Amino acid sequence: MHILVLMLDLGGTFVFAISGAMVAVRCRLDVFGVLVLSFAAGNAGGITRDLLIGAIPPAAIDDWRYVAVSALAGTITFLWYPVTRRYSRDVLWLDAVGLAFFAVAGAEKALVHGVHPLMAALLGMLTGIGGGMLRDVLVSGIPTVLRTDLYALAALAGAAVVVGGHLLQIAPTAAAVAGGAVCLALRFMAIRYGWRLPSARSEQVTTPNERDRDHAR
Repeated sequence: MHILVLMLDLGGTFVFAISGAMVAVRCRLDVFGVLVLSFAAGNAGGITRDLLIGAIPPAAIDDWRYVAVSALAGTITFLWYPVTRRYSRDVLWLDAVGLAFFAVAGAEKALVHGVHPLMAALLGMLTGIGGGMLRDVLVSGIPTVLRTDLYALAALAGAAVVVGGHLLQIAPTAAAVAGGAVCLALRFMAIRYGWRLPSARSEQVTTPNERDRDHAR
């Protein structure tokens, strides 16, 4: 179980660190800013999960491999951004893979620490979306998860499959594969066909003076 969670965590960290570094380069940050944003995007969700379940110190701080993977992804993106930019669409698919990794790893680790199954599923979702949210906040943007196609819901669905497998006493590896496949499939369909949740519709509020001017026209 430990090796499974570690591999999923490191895989998700690398993919999300690349996405964070690409945003940093587009915002014209210096090399330090690129590395900071790559670490934030790759590890914020996992750190938040570990703090909430009492796994202290968080793995991203206690294990040098998380920092190394984040730094490697940030350095690659900084040095060869013209190349990585050509594959920005592929990075979108890699982001979906990273989301599946993190959602599954988050739920698995929460279950290992004895968290209630319902909360384990929510923590799996939080692990998947946390890094992207912090990345967007750091560059003064509205978090993508709040305004784009199926993202958090895909992570929640994948984590729920892992929790369901745990309750049915299915082998952790099989449950992880099934949960990752569900999350990845939902993201694939959302990216391919533009599936999204209903958005809020706001009507423009006009003052009485503005309405009088409109009638006068």
